[in-house]
This record gives sequence, structure tokens and C-alpha cells, in this order.
Amino acid sequence: MATTEDVGRLAEPDSVATSNLDAWYMDDSQEDQRLPHRRSPNEAVSLDYLKKLGVLYWRVDGEDDPKLQVIRDARGYSYKDVITVSPEKLPNYEQKIKSFFEEHLHTDEEIRFVLEGSGYFDVRDFDERWIRIDCRQGDMIVLPEGIYHRFTLDSNNYIKAMRLFVGEPVWTPLNRPIDDHTSRKKYVATFKASESFETPGSISSASPIAAH
Repeated sequence: MATTEDVGRLAEPDSVATSNLDAWYMDDSQEDQRLPHRRSPNEAVSLDYLKKLGVLYWRVDGEDDPKLQVIRDARGYSYKDVITVSPEKLPNYEQKIKSFFEEHLHTDEEIRFVLEGSGYFDVRDFDERWIRIDCRQGDMIVLPEGIYHRFTLDSNNYIKAMRLFVGEPVWTPLNRPIDDHTSRKKYVATFKASESFETPGSISSASPIAAH
């Protein structure tokens, strides 16, 4: 039987040491949004840096993994549904995929657990640079309330993901510019004001650029 300590450990976001999450600073190309858009040379972004921006990550081995329910219970994710994003499965696909890629924020966390396929979540850092996060089967990601972000499929054009929420879901995106919104101010006050890392390009063990 799992102890309280065991349950607490399962609910904790993955550490840098155990994570295989791949993230990087994007280039400035206007090519197809579904391409990786890595800079040359690649500028990898560590999970530690993403956590400082409020982004959390877990590796979960499918819907039957007990870890999933532990996370849901610990964080109050009472609602769940499943969304499939592909040209064949999503009604009004072109309109929806365009809206997903508009830079926006939400008034609550955005939680996605990838069941099949893959896609990219892009998040803004405080220097206005885009960080691309490669999300694949088994990846569970939480974006904090108020962070500027967007989503796109990759070149495989398919993702099936579980959406989680605290209480009744509110999916409304608030497109940028919306810096004066309460959720944005809360995000900036929580994360930017407590920044303890160096700015990109500085030489420090806390630098966001890390080899993967």
C-alpha cells in the first residue's frame, strides 16, 4: 500500500534528472508553423528554466498509470475530457488550428496529457522570446494561468490529448495584447518578480540554455 510520502512523490512534477522533455528557443522564420523552428546552433531550454516560468511537466505511462490519478487528486483536476486534433477528426479544423496558434492566455491553468501523436506548445519568456516545447505520447504539461502561449500540430498533423480542469472548464482564450488583465498581472507578479535565473546568453549554471 502506498504511503503518504509515496503519493506525494508521485504528485511532484518531474525533476530535470528524470525528464526527457525537449524544448528550445525558436528561430525567426515565417515558414510552416508545424516545422521545428530550431535555431542554428540549437539553443536547448532546460526543464529547470521552464519551471521558473511556471511550466510543469510529468511523464505518465498511459491512462491506467496510477500516477495520473494521484496528480489529479493532488491538484484538484476534477474535470476531464479528450480532444483529437487532426484534419479528419476536429470540426472546423482550419478555424480551430488558427485560433490555437494565436498568442493568448487563459484565466486558469492549461493542462494537457498526450495520449497519442504529438504537437508543440510555444511559451513566451520574459525577454519576449518564444520557447517551443515538444509534447509527445506520455507527456503531461501544465501551463500556468496568465502565461502567453500558443499551440500547433507538428508535421504529423495528429494529436489526441486528455484535457484536465479544476471544476467546470473555461476554454476561452484571451488574445494578446492583454497585459492589464488580472491573470497576466498575477502571472508576472508570481514569476517575473521572483526570477532567480540569469538572462539568456549569460554564463551561469542557472542559464536556460542547456545541452540535452
